[in-house]
Amino acid sequence: MNKPEREYLDHIEKDRRYSKQTVEGYQKDIDHFLDYLDEKEIDFLKVNKKQIRGYMSEELARGYGKRSLQRRMSALRQFYSYLKTKNYILVNPFKMVTSPKKPVRYPSALEYSQVEELLKANAQRTDELASRDQAILELLYASGMRASELVSLKLRQIDYRSRTIQIIGKGNKERIVPFSKSASIAMQDYQKNLRQILLKKRKPSSLFEAFFLNDKGGNLTVRGLEYILSSIEDKTSVHLGLHPHKMRHTFASHLLEEGADLRVIQELLGHESIDTTTVYTHVSKKEIKRQYKDHFPDRGKKFEDD
Repeated sequence: MNKPEREYLDHIEKDRRYSKQTVEGYQKDIDHFLDYLDEKEIDFLKVNKKQIRGYMSEELARGYGKRSLQRRMSALRQFYSYLKTKNYILVNPFKMVTSPKKPVRYPSALEYSQVEELLKANAQRTDELASRDQAILELLYASGMRASELVSLKLRQIDYRSRTIQIIGKGNKERIVPFSKSASIAMQDYQKNLRQILLKKRKPSSLFEAFFLNDKGGNLTVRGLEYILSSIEDKTSVHLGLHPHKMRHTFASHLLEEGADLRVIQELLGHESIDTTTVYTHVSKKEIKRQYKDHFPDRGKKFEDD
């Protein structure tokens, strides 16, 4: 280990109070790059942007992931920034090099048939919590609510007459979101029956504003909601990788596929920026093939008919 590197690692450990594990990670990333420079007989204090790009290209060619390489580039950028601060170098060459972009990960969504299968299978359950879980599934799919918004939902926020919910979202911003007729039926069934039973389990028993309750009559948590969705899969034997985010993505994707305006979807989801909503414009290869088959004239078939 050279003197500048040792000074830098001491700095982030003692002055910036990084954990031992984090410091070791930085050391590993720096050493890997310095070893590469030694092999190429390049002075680490004279490295330039062209040589850094060559390093990135070789790493990617070896199968090193873009996400991991981006992390390593961040560590090296900070190291060379320190070298500049201490006058070991005049310019930080890593500031002139763009890290590889992370691969885009599009939200996964359920297909219509999968939603139907899930709701139908759950409706056939006979255990005590079945109606609550049905109401949760119906509402998540029909409203696109965030997990945090659903677990904090209060009775006074629900208007069955207009089938709308006043949601308090991120930053305490309010929005009105409609929900479906089937969701309304499931929610009212749960509210009039099972919810009253769960309320009696509260200690002490009292009136409670939260709409969805856990099996002891208490507050649902986001983690509790995730557990409920996981247990639904076990109880119905319909395994779809259920998660609150997946239901939210499904809501948005199905709206888009049916022709809803992106600005409307943005409002329904409570996104502050339209850029956040545009991730749903990604169309799967399967959907592309289906659309092509449904809408592009099949000339071969036409010729056969002729």
